[in-house]
Amino acid sequence: MAILIKSEQEIGLMRESCQIVADVIKLVSTQIKPGVTTQELDALAEDYIKSCGGVPAFKGYGFEEGNPFPGTLCVSVDSEVVHGIPGKRVLREGEIVSIDVGVKKNGFYGDGAFTFAVGGVSDEKKRLMKVTKESLDKAVEQAVAGNRIGDIAHAVQSHVEGAGYAVVRDLVGHAVGRELHEDPQVPNYGKPNKGTVLKEGMTLAIEPMVNMGTYEVRTAADRWTIITKDGMPSAHFEYTVVVRKDKAEILTVYN
Repeated sequence: MAILIKSEQEIGLMRESCQIVADVIKLVSTQIKPGVTTQELDALAEDYIKSCGGVPAFKGYGFEEGNPFPGTLCVSVDSEVVHGIPGKRVLREGEIVSIDVGVKKNGFYGDGAFTFAVGGVSDEKKRLMKVTKESLDKAVEQAVAGNRIGDIAHAVQSHVEGAGYAVVRDLVGHAVGRELHEDPQVPNYGKPNKGTVLKEGMTLAIEPMVNMGTYEVRTAADRWTIITKDGMPSAHFEYTVVVRKDKAEILTVYN
């Protein structure tokens, strides 16, 4: 497993890709409302990324021959955890939707995700989103030199399970840089002080995926979309961060 430490110059190039990621999430969020199709959000994102000189990182991605991912965004609604394919689906009042976007520019990738409410949503869904975002923030606090991957994982798991929710175990975060997925993997469950030691200049995509019910998931017939087995809602938040000595630097800051 080759752990890649990025130079400040490389981090500077990643910062550009990651800024586009954050800008896309911000732009798309303005259009999330009942009646909008997931395809419309996808087209908006693709146009913007290309206008910035970037390339949609997810479009055409995949390991399975004959089944590349067809969209710019992963748009995952309610019980869809991640990798939802944009299409004719119409967003409805009360749903929650995860927008996950990757961008490649200057040979480097940025990756980020945010979950939004479609109109007014239930208090239960609001709390699910709040706890998931908090778990991401707590994970980022652990992404400092000298800590370990397990410290990040444990921060997510302890916060999520303490709130009565479940972390998805079949999917993980990852390092990111010249490739969209690099080593090490960054799971959302684990024990503190275990796993790879974090070094300054590592760039990680930390992404809690949190289910309201059990942690179990299944893959839909499209062979991409990951869905909760019990049909309960799921939330997903993701930042690309740089490991630093005292405090991680978030490259995909979205407010």
